Amino acid sequence: MSRLWRRELWRLAALVAVGALVGWPFALIGTGVAVGLGLYLFYQLRQLHALQEWLTHHPHDEPPAASGLWGELFDRLYRYQKGQRITQRRLRDTLRRIQESSEAMRDSVVMLDRHGDMEWWNSAAERMLGLQPAHDRGQHITNLLRDPRFVDYFHARAYSEPLTLSSPIDDNMILQFQITLYGDDERLLMARDITRLHRLEQMRRDFVANVSHELRTPLTVLTGYLETYGDMAELLPDRLSRGIGQMQSQTRRMQNLVNDLLLLSRLENDRGGLDDVRLDPASLLEAVRRDAEALSAGQHHIEVEIAEPRGLRGSEKELHSAVSNLAFNAVRYAGEGSHIVLRWRPWKGGACLEVEDDGEGIDPLHIPRLTERFYRVDKGRSTATGGTGLGLAIVKHVLLRHDARLEIDSRLGEGATFRCLFPVERLIATNDEIASTSNAARQSGSA
Repeated sequence: MSRLWRRELWRLAALVAVGALVGWPFALIGTGVAVGLGLYLFYQLRQLHALQEWLTHHPHDEPPAASGLWGELFDRLYRYQKGQRITQRRLRDTLRRIQESSEAMRDSVVMLDRHGDMEWWNSAAERMLGLQPAHDRGQHITNLLRDPRFVDYFHARAYSEPLTLSSPIDDNMILQFQITLYGDDERLLMARDITRLHRLEQMRRDFVANVSHELRTPLTVLTGYLETYGDMAELLPDRLSRGIGQMQSQTRRMQNLVNDLLLLSRLENDRGGLDDVRLDPASLLEAVRRDAEALSAGQHHIEVEIAEPRGLRGSEKELHSAVSNLAFNAVRYAGEGSHIVLRWRPWKGGACLEVEDDGEGIDPLHIPRLTERFYRVDKGRSTATGGTGLGLAIVKHVLLRHDARLEIDSRLGEGATFRCLFPVERLIATNDEIASTSNAARQSGSA
């Protein structure tokens, strides 16, 4: 470009010089220079007009013919436009393929801008969510999905887990919503129809609940007769006496399994909250400690530590069951002579019910599956200790009903810690704190 600029400057200088020479014989050197500059300006304006006409009316045609600096400018603009058209064509083709593939999906796909307004969606979203292109484009997603649970899910920006709700246009259709962040804080909303899976899961729950309930009557009959025969053991042959003892043991194990299945079924199907009361965690842990010591029969050292003064709001029966399961697991699997601590302490704004032992520990490989039903780290040992394989599943569901979660920390040979983490909304101030707050309010009002 420097060579072209020098040529352009030489052209300007030549026009000025010619104008000056033409005007010199007539003593009009200034007029001649002005004429030369005018001709140069006219040439530049003509090229600008040609550029404007080309870009405005014929941008896809060949550029106007020109030489020098203007010719180079026209050529560069033409090559840039050509490259941009190729890039745009590729982007349009890519976007078209993405839209076609999205249209072929059975799941709903909705693209949201950074404000949450709907920009584009596929036909499945129209069927599942009732979106209408003529009215809903540009609307905020919460204007369509007004369920408070979805609104909270959308604004929480914690999208690691999906949300299950009914379709806004059909209560019988169950949808699983998942939001993904991308680009400039934009969102991709996907909704999957899980009605069939939901019905199958409900059928499974009903089947387990019904079978467990129906098993209680025959087990009760068997238990009654076995107790009667057990009282007459001295009158029976030794082989028959041993058989009755084994049958009693297995019947008790079956009863425990049925009771746990029924409890799990109730936890899954009931929404809870009706039996929420103010609990004293210290009293709760002390009651669990006594039960655990009875199970331990002096083989473990069990103690309670209280470091959180606030109380807890929840179901006493359910929380007692959850903490008991954790404590009994520690007694069964930590090993003889282990030290077990039942602890209530603060935890990141909320509070934590904690069961810690210094026993054999658990391989971290098993931790993600510990809350699955009937999952056992050591099947032989679990059977020998009388476990049903449902204890941690019960703990998980109890905590879900209390807005809490279970956290497990363990290493082989380093013991295990099971934490029940409760949010601050589940905590209740002590009487001293309530009195202090009331006094502060009264003093503020008097001031």
